[in-house]
Amino acid sequence: MNDIVTIRGNVGTDPVRNTTNGGDSVLNFRVASSSGYWDKRAGAYVETGTNWYAVTAFRRLADNAKASLRSGDAVIVTGELQLKEWQNNGRSGFSADIVAESIGHDLARGTSNFMRTPRPSSAPAAAAPTTHETAPAAPHDSEAPDEAEVADWTAAGLHVIAGTGEIAEDGEEVEQDAYADA
Repeated sequence: MNDIVTIRGNVGTDPVRNTTNGGDSVLNFRVASSSGYWDKRAGAYVETGTNWYAVTAFRRLADNAKASLRSGDAVIVTGELQLKEWQNNGRSGFSADIVAESIGHDLARGTSNFMRTPRPSSAPAAAAPTTHETAPAAPHDSEAPDEAEVADWTAAGLHVIAGTGEIAEDGEEVEQDAYADA
C-alpha cells in the first residue's frame, strides 16, 4: 500500500523510543484526531468523533520527535497509512497506523521553537588490513541505508539521493535544500 496521508491532532501518549536490532531508533506514539463544529444556538463546540492513529517514526525523525513531543501537543503528521486487522480475546477490528515521513507541531494552535540538528558525519573508510591484522569495525551510521535496504528500494524503482540519504523515485528530480549544510 502506498497511501500517503496528513493528519492533524493531539499526541495522545508520551512517545516511546526503542532501538531496532540493527541499531536504528524507532519511536511509537498515538495521535487523536477529533472533528466537530461550533453550534451557535447552543454556544458550544460539538465534537462529532475522534479517530486514533498509531504513529511510528524511524532513525533521525524518531530521535528529533522524541526530543520535541509530549502528550497533549498539537501535531501534524504526514506518512504512509497502513490499515491492519487485529483480533484479541474474541474481539476484532482494524487499526489505522501511520509510518511517519514528517512530524511537526501544529502552528495554527500554538508556537514552537525550531532548532536544526546536525547531520551525522560519515566516518572515513578504514585502510585494508594486512595479512596479520583484523579490520576495525566501521561505526554504524543510522542515516546510511544498509545494502539490503538499497536493494529493496532499487527493486521498487527507488534510489538514494547522493549526499542526502533521502529516497526518491527513479527519474524524479530532487531540489536540493539550500540550507542543508548551514
